[in-house]
Amino acid sequence: MLKSKLQPFFDRYNEISELLSSPEIVKDIKKMTELSREQKTLEPLKEKAQQYFKVCQDIEDNKEMLSDKELCELAKEELKELEPKKIEIEEEIKILMLPRDPNDDRNIYLEMRAGTGGDEAALFVGDLFKAYTRYAENQGWKVEIVSASEGMVDGYKEIIALIKGEGAYSKLKHEGGTHRVQRVPATESQGRVHTSAITVAIMPEVDDVEIEINENDLKIDVMRSSGCGGQSVNTTDSAVRITHIPTGIVVTNQDQKSQHKNKEKALKVLKARLYEQQMQKKQEEEGADRKSQVGTGDRSGRIRTYNYPQNRITDHRINLTLYRLDAIMEGGLFDEIIDPLIADHQAKMLEEAGL
Repeated sequence: MLKSKLQPFFDRYNEISELLSSPEIVKDIKKMTELSREQKTLEPLKEKAQQYFKVCQDIEDNKEMLSDKELCELAKEELKELEPKKIEIEEEIKILMLPRDPNDDRNIYLEMRAGTGGDEAALFVGDLFKAYTRYAENQGWKVEIVSASEGMVDGYKEIIALIKGEGAYSKLKHEGGTHRVQRVPATESQGRVHTSAITVAIMPEVDDVEIEINENDLKIDVMRSSGCGGQSVNTTDSAVRITHIPTGIVVTNQDQKSQHKNKEKALKVLKARLYEQQMQKKQEEEGADRKSQVGTGDRSGRIRTYNYPQNRITDHRINLTLYRLDAIMEGGLFDEIIDPLIADHQAKMLEEAGL
């Protein structure tokens, strides 16, 4: 049964191999990039399927040996190992056969904004960003700050970072939404617990060939960069603000001293936002129930709560509560939350697919 279900994947892998060697595709960079990415996503399934076919064949061979008096005991021992291994590989294959998010292997733009809570929200943006940075380091990824607007006390009112690494989107895509924090702010003299909220958005980095922008659709303003409190941090017009007129999306970048580099970075973020907008539109058309990742920053619509007095972190989507908030934040140990989120998502997909 499973063997027959695997055949279309093998056929598609071989079809892509042929297409990639054709002169028409070699000339079409965009198509070649798409096909190469698709083939790469099929490789783990192809390798696991080959393991499965070998185990199935080994099981058949050993079953045949059961009738042989001399080899019977050896065959029984082999089957004790092979049959559980077959079941294990079958479960792995079912996961690999699920429709794969084409963005899973991409780098991401992590965009974080302070919402309800003023200075305390900005402080938590800084704390959560540090925790994500530690998590990225644990994964062997690189984090590059694209732009940042510092808070009045500390932390960030807004920060955008590019996270580069294999599987960055697949791991972090469930982090998008409103994050609520409950703790006693450093600025609070009465020791009262305050509740603040921040928003997180995860956007896949896109290739230049995937999103084409008409220069006539852009309004580009240049200005002097300014730091916290509005003070000027340089004396040249290096900061860039790009407005995409058709959508109203605005991207500002002042992280670099060079106007050209700020414009280049701002355009990349703009392309990521346009791509995210296209994805949302497509999913809405397909009837997917998907809410926008970045809301108003209000305390409602939260996906996760960080309660410092109780050392508790709760993900409300899967009703997961852990009493080790300090270790997760300090060590960037988000796998303890991310892995259950991925497992829950896969379980729902398996149920829908009837696997």
